[in-house]
Amino acid sequence: SPGAGSRMGGRPSSPLDKQQQQHLKGQVDTLLRSFLPCYRGQLAASVLRQISRELAPQEPARCQLLQNKKLPRVREHRGPLTQLRGHPPQWQPTFCVLRGDGRLEWFSHREEYENGNRPLGSTTLTGYTVLTSQREYLRLLDALCPDSSRDHTQEEPDPLLEMPVSSPLFLQHPFRQHLCFSAATGEAQRAWRLALQGGIRLRGTVLQRSQAPAARAFLDAIRLYRQQHGQFGNDDVTLGSDAEVLTSVLMRELLPALRAQTLPGLRGARRARAWAWTKLLDAVHAAVLAGASAGLRAFQPEKDELLAALEKTIRPDMDQMLRLRARVAARLKAEVQSPLESCLRGKVDAQLPRITQTLLSTVEAELAAVRTLLTQGMDRLFRLLRGSSSSTQLRKEVYSFGEMPWDPELMQICYREAKRSRGQLGQLAAPFGFFGTQSLVFGAQDLAQQLMADAVTTFLQLADQCLTTTLDCDQATQQLEKVRGRVLKKFQSDSSSARRRFIHSWLLCIFLPFVLSQLEPSCKAELLKFEGDVLAMGSPALTIEGIYEDVVRGFLLQRINGELKKALGARNMSCILDDCSEEPWDQAEAGEALRGSWPMPVNCWGSGRRISRGVVSVGSWKELRAPCLLTWSGCPGS
Repeated sequence: SPGAGSRMGGRPSSPLDKQQQQHLKGQVDTLLRSFLPCYRGQLAASVLRQISRELAPQEPARCQLLQNKKLPRVREHRGPLTQLRGHPPQWQPTFCVLRGDGRLEWFSHREEYENGNRPLGSTTLTGYTVLTSQREYLRLLDALCPDSSRDHTQEEPDPLLEMPVSSPLFLQHPFRQHLCFSAATGEAQRAWRLALQGGIRLRGTVLQRSQAPAARAFLDAIRLYRQQHGQFGNDDVTLGSDAEVLTSVLMRELLPALRAQTLPGLRGARRARAWAWTKLLDAVHAAVLAGASAGLRAFQPEKDELLAALEKTIRPDMDQMLRLRARVAARLKAEVQSPLESCLRGKVDAQLPRITQTLLSTVEAELAAVRTLLTQGMDRLFRLLRGSSSSTQLRKEVYSFGEMPWDPELMQICYREAKRSRGQLGQLAAPFGFFGTQSLVFGAQDLAQQLMADAVTTFLQLADQCLTTTLDCDQATQQLEKVRGRVLKKFQSDSSSARRRFIHSWLLCIFLPFVLSQLEPSCKAELLKFEGDVLAMGSPALTIEGIYEDVVRGFLLQRINGELKKALGARNMSCILDDCSEEPWDQAEAGEALRGSWPMPVNCWGSGRRISRGVVSVGSWKELRAPCLLTWSGCPGS
């Protein structure tokens, strides 16, 4: 529920009175009235794009690896922690559970969890950051309520927050109350940190991973809505579900007024005021999220009807619409070419090579780590076969191999490569208004996880096909060596294509909004000349603004492709797919991001053949996998 994150000690906590809640409801309604027209327009554009792709000549699939069909998840993690909670807050023993869908729950005792009782509190992890340094967290609290007029040397310290905490885990959120935990050991702290970071990423990239047209339309609508309000740069506001994204957009708009009205009236020591401030923000966030969720649910029937109607009206006029679009685009190109080329030469060309190279080195290091990890996993299986290990041991190792993509400790080797250049990328991209480095890092980590999952799936499938009842273990090992080579070749091919698409897409994300913002003063008036022709078509799927953006994107793509050819070499540049011109939300398969639940089949394997030699009885690779089915609820407001 939207207010779940505000439950402390089992009681709902909201410092907002009825008048304040009504005011926030009005703010949400105003946002929806402004946003939904953008969303309707982008839904129409998404239908046009989808039909256009259906009618285009179909090219053979370029992916070599088998696609892993399991939806992304995190490995469930649970254990005892100490938590700062209650009224008044105190450090108390807590049993915490991180669910596979990225929801964190906490109970008073393990028995409460095992008996199926309701948790004391729960929260989705969207937007949180994990801190493991108490000093760093206290500095963050101090920055929340700066007040130079006070003499902080005379303030009483807050014993709860400032007493030394061993192995702390602080979950910080820009608009929600912080969660403070402590683990018993450094090892437990690390395990929880990796698990929580996985849950944060899973919840954050739900829309970016989705291939659903509605998810893409929603993200485009958010971008256009913000551009209409003068915000052209990309940042991390689009992390989360649809309702969570709308909530973040409105919270950013409300934050300056909230600060001005609330902070001067807070009393007590500085860190106590900061704690009270996060509690107020949490209540505001819960109210806004509830309103956004309700508004999107109410819009769902209209959206379904709109998509069905658009399909019927656009398809018959498709050829005419595409011809009109091409004519208008050609005329627009002649109008904007001079100022656009001037902008690219003067402001983009100088930094494009450095940003391209930084992205390239980041992704190459990450994918190299994935390949190394994959190779080590396959080699462990071969060693067990050669060593005549027991079937129980081999079964356990095959299961562990299949779980590699979801093992936070193993995959951290790959994920940390994506983090290394975050600071450098942030500095290089900031002059172009790009502040979405967290989204970029999450996207790279999702890419690594998906490629690992596809490679593991391919190995297990090919291994199952080559093992027969006539093979002994030596012969089986030889067959698996061949499978190993095939999988690594397929991985090399797919990772090369994925690397190009990733860099291509994120370069567009960094530079396209900047170029549009630079051209707006001189080119916006020119669009009026062509608006009549487009309006005469009478379809919401075709707009002069959309055609103009496509023209600008085309010029920018020429620059990006040229730089990629220099960085990657001219080899296989044809493998940059048409959808590389899209923003980077096409990297990983995902389910319908805008629905209420995700059924998630995990490791469903049938029975198979057997091979044997001596004391070893090795079941089919499929048989060695334990079947199970896990279903989780979707994002709030989806």
